[in-house]
Amino acid sequence: MIFQKITNLFTRWSRWVLQARYVPRIEYACRKQTFGAWYGRYTVAVDYINPKSIIYSFGIGEDLTFELELINKFNVNVFSFDPTPKSLAWAKSQNLPDKIIINEYGIGKADGLISFYPPENNDFISHSTIKRSSGQTEFVQAPVKRLDTIMKELSHNRIDLLKMDIEGSEYDVINDLERINIRPIQILVEFHHGFPEIGVPRTKQAIRQLTRMGYALFAYSIKLEEFSFIHLPTVKNYETRRD
Repeated sequence: MIFQKITNLFTRWSRWVLQARYVPRIEYACRKQTFGAWYGRYTVAVDYINPKSIIYSFGIGEDLTFELELINKFNVNVFSFDPTPKSLAWAKSQNLPDKIIINEYGIGKADGLISFYPPENNDFISHSTIKRSSGQTEFVQAPVKRLDTIMKELSHNRIDLLKMDIEGSEYDVINDLERINIRPIQILVEFHHGFPEIGVPRTKQAIRQLTRMGYALFAYSIKLEEFSFIHLPTVKNYETRRD
C-alpha cells in the first residue's frame, strides 16, 4: 500500500516536470496550516482567516473534513456548494453544524444548467463537466452560477477564501475571474491536469493567469494537485490597515 502511494506520487511528479518543464516555486512566506483528510487537504494562510471571514468552498463529494476543521479552528461560517444529487444526498445525511451552509448549485463560467458526467469508477462520487470518454452517455443536468452572481445573491462584497475542487471546471472559473473584478484573498484549488482531456499545460496556463491577477503561490501538495495562492495587493492593504 505504501509502495503504491510512493509510486503514484513519483508518477505525478514525473508527469508534471516533463509536461510543464518547471517545478512550482513558493513565492510568498506566511504562517500556514493544512486542513482536511488526505482526500481533500488544503493549506491555508492562517493570519488572514478570522470568525468574520467569508469562505466559499466548491465541491463537496463525500468529504467535508476541510470545512469542519476550519470551523473548529476559526469559529467561522463556511458556504459550501455542490449541484450533484449524490453529493447533496450525502451532505443531507450528515449531522453538520449550522456553520456549514449548503448551497445546491455549483460555480461555472455562466449561469444556467450544465451536464455533469459521473466518474468512470463507480466507487467514486464526484461528477465532472468533462466528458471522460467518447462512449459516455450518462449525465445529470445541474445548476451553476458565476461567482459574481453568487456573491450578489448572498449579499457578499468580498471573499476571504475561495476553495475549488470542481473536477476540471476550475480552468473556466479562473478564466472568468480574470474578466471580473473579484479577487479573493486566498484561492485554494485542486487542478485536474491528471485528466487526459486536460493535461499539465492547462494548469501551467491557469497559474500564469493567477499571477497576472496578482496572486502568489504559498503552498502546494506533495501530489502536485492542490495549490494555494494569495492575492498580494489585498494582503498589502490588509497588513497596512492592521498596522
